[in-house]
Amino acid sequence: MVDVTLISSSIVRPQIINQQGREKIHLTPFDLNFLYVDYTQRGLLFPKPDPETHFISRLKTSLSSALDIYFPFAGRLSKVENHEDDTVSFYIDCNGSGATFIHAVAESVSVSDILQPDGSVPVFSKIFYPMNGVKSIDGVSEPLLALQVTEIRDGVFIGFGYNHMVADGASIWNFFRTWSKICSNGQPENLQPLALKGWFVDGMDFPIHIPVSETETPPPSNELSPTFKERVFHFTKKNISDLKAKVNNEIGSSDHKVSSLQAVSAHMWRSIIRHSGLNQEEKTRCFVAVDLRQRLNPPLEKECFGHVIYNAIATTTVGELQGQGLGWAFLQINNMLRSLTNEDYRIWAENWVRNMKIQKSGLGSKMTRDSVIVSSSPWFEVYDNDFGWGKPIAVRAGPSNSISGKLVLFRGIEEGCIDVHAFLLSDVLVKLLADVEFLENVANV
Repeated sequence: MVDVTLISSSIVRPQIINQQGREKIHLTPFDLNFLYVDYTQRGLLFPKPDPETHFISRLKTSLSSALDIYFPFAGRLSKVENHEDDTVSFYIDCNGSGATFIHAVAESVSVSDILQPDGSVPVFSKIFYPMNGVKSIDGVSEPLLALQVTEIRDGVFIGFGYNHMVADGASIWNFFRTWSKICSNGQPENLQPLALKGWFVDGMDFPIHIPVSETETPPPSNELSPTFKERVFHFTKKNISDLKAKVNNEIGSSDHKVSSLQAVSAHMWRSIIRHSGLNQEEKTRCFVAVDLRQRLNPPLEKECFGHVIYNAIATTTVGELQGQGLGWAFLQINNMLRSLTNEDYRIWAENWVRNMKIQKSGLGSKMTRDSVIVSSSPWFEVYDNDFGWGKPIAVRAGPSNSISGKLVLFRGIEEGCIDVHAFLLSDVLVKLLADVEFLENVANV
């Protein structure tokens, strides 16, 4: 049993509140579809700082400065009742209410307890993350960002939860980079004003009116809670090079640039589905979170803030996925991503408004065995966040939105490596760990 002692919990507000032009951010269909999705949770493990640096007070002071720039995180979700048509609307009210900052201590935990050599994730890890069980719609009363700094025996774990309607992975890690720079340097120098994504759904009025029935809390599920296991699979630069070489050899074409993310995703998809107990004719899907910033026409600013994610889907049958090889699986993902157009995003948004069905439980049943969901990206510079006492030594995903086949990809601590934080049904993981074809391309099992 791991005990965590709460030292303090406070609200940190930006130093500058209610500046002109910061009042309201309207939400697109891509945002509103996440109303009932849990807050996204991530965490960074750091070496232990010198207590004489007063790092807790430095973190809080610099957080206030960072929230001046990333002011949407200090706001709240606002709900408007439209009595004329029995609907509701939502927007982000950038009112400076602040973010939650928690300071805790877990004296019995050490870095080695968290970083298991085989990549297993200890059950107690969830105590390091705030906002457990909080959903996006709860942002009307809950902060849109919460941070928990937990001191352990020989390190510090900074866990956080944020409302996914406000920001995506690119935006939250940009925020962290800014916060760490301010904390390390003592003052915000040469930092640019925040560029918001703006309203990019042409021809669609805002705010979007949602039927009241679609915002009612869903009844408790009768579905049995599945037994999940978490595992971090480490792919070295050589592992990835071997996978890419295998893909190239199988597809026999130079028309496709083989990305590391897609090669690893294809390998994970085939390996997990192989042990999911599905019939050959059943459908299987690979969801990939796609950043739309540079894919829209016209494109958005590359560094703009907000949630600009589209869940693209590659679909095939179990038989084809297993029978055609890694190169073929890669092509299903690659061709799907290459074929996406601005028209696809526009049609999806229009259909969402027309049909207005908000997903209430992630991307399907928690017990589903037919899909993998690829999120985050090895492009995010998670290991560059130095708050003044050293760079992170590990990055992890929290337990929110846990469904079978959830794969959170991070860059590894060594250049060219990828870590996959996987959430799998227990029986699938057991079989995966005995799969020679899978294991020959993974370093830490």
